[in-house]
Amino acid sequence: MPLNHPIRKMTTEYAHWAEHIFGKIFKNPLKFTSKRSIEAIIFLILFIGFFWVLAYRMTLPHMLNTFMQTAYHLLLETVFYIMAICVLMGAIGKLLIEFGVVRLLENILRPLMKPLYNLPGVAALGAIMTFLSDNPAIISLAQDKNFSQYFKKYQLVSLTNFGTAFGMGLMVLAFMTGLGYGKGALVGIVGAIIGSIISTRLMQRSTLKAYPELDTPVAEYTGDEQQISFKSEGSIFQRFLNSLLDGGKDGVGIGFAIIPGVLCISTLVMMLTFGPDAATHTYTGAAYEGVPIITWLADKINIVFYWLFGFESGALVSFPITALGAVGAALGLVPRFISEGIITNNAIAVFTAMGMCWSGYLSTHTAMLDTLGYRKLIGKAIGAHTVGGLCAGITAHWLWVLLCLIF
Repeated sequence: MPLNHPIRKMTTEYAHWAEHIFGKIFKNPLKFTSKRSIEAIIFLILFIGFFWVLAYRMTLPHMLNTFMQTAYHLLLETVFYIMAICVLMGAIGKLLIEFGVVRLLENILRPLMKPLYNLPGVAALGAIMTFLSDNPAIISLAQDKNFSQYFKKYQLVSLTNFGTAFGMGLMVLAFMTGLGYGKGALVGIVGAIIGSIISTRLMQRSTLKAYPELDTPVAEYTGDEQQISFKSEGSIFQRFLNSLLDGGKDGVGIGFAIIPGVLCISTLVMMLTFGPDAATHTYTGAAYEGVPIITWLADKINIVFYWLFGFESGALVSFPITALGAVGAALGLVPRFISEGIITNNAIAVFTAMGMCWSGYLSTHTAMLDTLGYRKLIGKAIGAHTVGGLCAGITAHWLWVLLCLIF
């Protein structure tokens, strides 16, 4: 073969490249065993292993096609539906704020804050705002001096647990009701409230036990609660129109924010929850097929989930697992559960309770506490909220059972 032959040149270049790389490795092996390198190797092993298991059962072409088809169908059939709800509920929430309904609800709920949550009455505003929007609303309030001056430091920190328990509550309620399961959703809200009380109280207790110095006021009291207000300007029609449009715009933002969670998390969870085509029992590459690893594992101990949550199918465990990271992504699973015929009002009650109470706290607690300047309490907040969410689901299930016995 001539010296200038293209294949010979390519082979020579690859030989030089390999000599260069492996020469560096053997010359300084410690450089290639750093923490980042080990992390990269472990990640590659897990990443390749995960998709190898799916491809081995489904075949690679079917796996890739199902992966893309599931994400595509979720986008068209679920995400846009949830986004529409977010826009409408965002507009309604803004109207409630603009025309004083939130202030009225705050005054009604204020006396309950101290006995139930050991929080000052003004905390009711935080519950309402997160219920109407999402978890971060509580942080914007906590950073307001007119709001935080009523709290002690350990109480202010517990707002992360308190506010998260109501995050996206209105959207979850509207979504479940729109699917025809309003009764179960209402029971679920009661369960979420119970979970929020447990989570908030546990957070306060563990914080005070570890850091008793936080039992001091955040700031010196400088005013009254009337300073926390929502300004309104213009005519009634102008305020109505502006609130409608601004609230809808906020809803669009929330709708866009849930897209990555639904498409990425829900797609993966579904591929680990559902099996091959129900009619042919073979893989066709269609949407919503997969290797039901989660279902198989859950069925092995389904007696536990049945007793705690009333789940008659192990596949339903996927909802609370997904809600740990994003409740919007968890909602994307519900239409598929309905088409599979495994949804009941009891399951919806548990989904609503755990979805509201957890509402993606694993992905938000860290950022929320970091913003407040209490990063050292992240572990305690996550631990308390995990217990609170489980209690919310258990409460919702047994409350539904009690209601069925009575009525």
